[in-house]
Amino acid sequence: MKFEGIYTPAITPHGPDGEIDREAFAEVLESLIAAGVHGIIIGGSTGEYYAHTMRERIESFTFAKEVIGTRLPLIVGTGAIRTEDAVAYATAAKEIKADAILVTSPPYAVPTERENAVHALTIDRAADMPIMLYNYPGRMGISMGEEYFSRVGRSKNVIAIKESSGDVNQLHLLARKFPHIALSCGWDDQALEFFAWGARSWVCAGSNFLPAEHIALYEACVLEKNFDKGRRIMSAMMPLMNFLDGGKFVQSIKYGCELNGLRAGGLRAPLRPLDQDAKRELETVVATLRRTVAQITSGANHA
Repeated sequence: MKFEGIYTPAITPHGPDGEIDREAFAEVLESLIAAGVHGIIIGGSTGEYYAHTMRERIESFTFAKEVIGTRLPLIVGTGAIRTEDAVAYATAAKEIKADAILVTSPPYAVPTERENAVHALTIDRAADMPIMLYNYPGRMGISMGEEYFSRVGRSKNVIAIKESSGDVNQLHLLARKFPHIALSCGWDDQALEFFAWGARSWVCAGSNFLPAEHIALYEACVLEKNFDKGRRIMSAMMPLMNFLDGGKFVQSIKYGCELNGLRAGGLRAPLRPLDQDAKRELETVVATLRRTVAQITSGANHA
């Protein structure tokens, strides 16, 4: 498969009892399909995978496949501390005929680059299916580097990477030395830079509730090759990026979904929801963003 377009790491709605709300989950997935995103990721950080049991995680992506069918590509997150657990998620993803898996570094363990590569290749051998790597040192404690990419990049299954280090030098390394691993933006306020360096996809949590605006930036930069338009859209989106960087990321994404009428439900501990001041601020940011991007895409804004 090719990773092109907007890939949404879907939220996981929880009911009043704290359990996963399947009906609300299906509504979230259907809303993304209707909005025109290009793929859905289940079991990412935005989906609170770290707070779910193994059974819940496997049931979640199995249910998502039942809802989505073949309408959109489904990518399953395999993140885990233990290699054995990551392998279990990967093989379960293969069994349900997911389209690809997301392979991270194991958090807390702090492996060397060689050890981390062995971790990824062990998952690869077990599943033998398309892989998007996921480099997120802010959560995992280590960054995938040149030795890692030299080892895992030999596999035919490693076709893309969600690069979320925030280090633009990492973007340059991947684009110049490992062009066969397709770049996917994983650091939202660098989306314009990723597209300029050849990325053709963007894994963006904000597309849970602002899919049209994220699609607009992708289309401007990748399909239309209009970076003047892209810069205007990106500028309009920066207040949202700054808000999401404020330390309550998943909480903000879930409240954004509620603003769209979706039932996002509560968060698993230890996270707590936004307070009223933060909710009002996000409402203003979202309203302004929608209005500005609509003007840009309609041709009304030529600034």
